[in-house]
Amino acid sequence: MNNHSDNERNYDQDRLERHVWERQRTTGLSRRSVMRNLAGLAAGVSAFAGSPLRSYGQSAPPIVKPTPPDKFRILGTNRETLFQAFKGQGYLTPASLFFVRNHTSTPRIDADTWSLSIEGSGVARPITFTLDDLHALPSVTVTRAIECAGNGRSFFTSQQKQTVSGTAWLLGAIGVGEWTGVRLSTLLELAGVKASAVDVLPEGLDSEVGTSGHVRRPIPIGRALDDDVLVVYGLNGELLPPDHGFPARLLVPGWIGIANIKWLGRITVYEEPVFTTWNTTQYRFFGNPVDYPGDPILTTQTIKSAFELPFPATLKPGINLITGRSWSAAGTIARVDVSINNGATYTRATLKPNSNGYQAWAEWQIPWVARPGQYTLKARAVDDLGNTQPLTVPYNSMGYLFSAIAGHPVTVA
Repeated sequence: MNNHSDNERNYDQDRLERHVWERQRTTGLSRRSVMRNLAGLAAGVSAFAGSPLRSYGQSAPPIVKPTPPDKFRILGTNRETLFQAFKGQGYLTPASLFFVRNHTSTPRIDADTWSLSIEGSGVARPITFTLDDLHALPSVTVTRAIECAGNGRSFFTSQQKQTVSGTAWLLGAIGVGEWTGVRLSTLLELAGVKASAVDVLPEGLDSEVGTSGHVRRPIPIGRALDDDVLVVYGLNGELLPPDHGFPARLLVPGWIGIANIKWLGRITVYEEPVFTTWNTTQYRFFGNPVDYPGDPILTTQTIKSAFELPFPATLKPGINLITGRSWSAAGTIARVDVSINNGATYTRATLKPNSNGYQAWAEWQIPWVARPGQYTLKARAVDDLGNTQPLTVPYNSMGYLFSAIAGHPVTVA
């Protein structure tokens, strides 16, 4: 925020102590872990500040981090995490394993010159924040999932025999991270958000997408002012990596991935509804006027499950400990049932202790004495609000929000 004095940029000791205590309370981490994460964020700022990010030319690869084929599927400008890569990685998704959804390519942004502007007719005091300004404001740390709206899209074709368009994701377009940032409501209040505000339009700094311009998608003012909507600058105790939104991105928990705009550069507040490519010709339910009258706009995600196995998988006969993860945008997972016979019968899986997060995921496991043959494994999750994975989901031509029980082919030999 360009009207901060230097001494306002630093926490005094009392404020730091309150901040550490609050993070201990909300995350369950020890004081040592909280202090280590804070140190990691500070080190990240120093490492990126003044770095030669602008030195990359047009020959730079579209994605910065390594995406080896034993960990990722290459899908054009996107990278899907192979779900078996999550096995043994712990609850949080390491930044190195997080899926990448790029509409063009990852921009190289200089932390020294980056800023985020809050402007538009819906604010009384347009204002600009630097990365230091964001760090100087009270921070919030939450553990939440980010998931592409098209995650599971390939099953519309392979399982429901329906033709859909878009990237053919399996179930690996999801990651769960510990995100650190500032409430969007705090920034909007500093900009003097008006009672007449209707829509908030966050805009990314990645390359323009054809005639559609920069990636941007409006959020109703009511949702933008919710306490859980953050402008984040940290992931898992470190600075955001370039592929995941450095220097800052939006976090809208429970909403589809496109709402979580990466590489934020501007947030415009309007006093009337806003329409862009990303809420008119995309990210709506098209092609099914019976189940989706009026082609409604996508907002919240759904409930899903996936096995930590290759797709398809080959296992040895005998005892196999089958593991997986289930998640719900509405809350926490209450139960997971697993079938080894294509859904004819189900057995309750065991949820791993301390691995069931709100709007994140639950880890689970179940032993299987496997005999040679061909199998289709299925996992069915139920959340704490009673939402259950269905056998099928209504068709939409762009293959969004597949939440049905997904068959996983396994050969035992």
